[in-house]
Amino acid sequence: MTDQILRTAIAAARLPGPDLLAAFRGDMRVDFKRDRHDLVTEHDRRAEAMIRDLIFREVPDSTFIGEEGGSTGTGRVGWFVDPIDGTSNFASGIAFWCVSVGAVVGGKVVAGAIFDPVADNLFCASAEGAWLNGKPLRSAGAAAEENATLVCGYPVTRDFRLDGKDLSLQRFGRMVETVATLRRPGSAALSLAHVAAGWVDAAMGFGANPWDVTAGMLIVEQAGGRYLPYALGKCPAGAPAHHHPGYLALRGGADYPTLQGIAREISRQREDEAVARQA
Repeated sequence: MTDQILRTAIAAARLPGPDLLAAFRGDMRVDFKRDRHDLVTEHDRRAEAMIRDLIFREVPDSTFIGEEGGSTGTGRVGWFVDPIDGTSNFASGIAFWCVSVGAVVGGKVVAGAIFDPVADNLFCASAEGAWLNGKPLRSAGAAAEENATLVCGYPVTRDFRLDGKDLSLQRFGRMVETVATLRRPGSAALSLAHVAAGWVDAAMGFGANPWDVTAGMLIVEQAGGRYLPYALGKCPAGAPAHHHPGYLALRGGADYPTLQGIAREISRQREDEAVARQA
């Protein structure tokens, strides 16, 4: 069954690729969801529908959780799908976006696939290992923290609101001073895939959804890296890692105490504020 789930995840991640590539850098209508930083296009919705139909056809015993359409079905296999992770990049013509498909059984992530149509790179994983374009994937040889490359979207406007602008920028400054290079590429799933491939040393995020990270988390871990989840006051401490909105993903061999300390600090602050609101 696991082999079938992985095959389905791969097929689902690849399926909308040709249509998305044809639309990329063309004229498209852009709508907004929560705010002006949260974009959606007609292509997100169409790709999600294509993936949902394929999954229910191949694995009828499924529950589908998509970024755009919410939850459908009540089956044993849960699918967390982001049809375009990095929609802002996609809509702007920036070539850093992907399709992410992760499968969960009994609370455990069992398969994941991330497809980058522009680079034609397919990252995938199961309990048997991780692969990039069919070749085994190993994430090892991380640089020392002061020589590391970090990809991180923190802070955004939402973080200013939650943590305070001055404190958010102070934390960002500590990240910049700690590592050799910091980039803000704009897709959590593809950033995790790059950690798994060993192309960057670490990735951090503090506003992730399960469809952003489920596949990437498994790929990082099965490639030999580490995925550290942070609850941020949004979920119980014992919740599955892919439900935690905060994460620090580390390439194999990485030991980054400053980055881990900043992540813990952000999580503790938000947890304390969540407790205070409930009091």
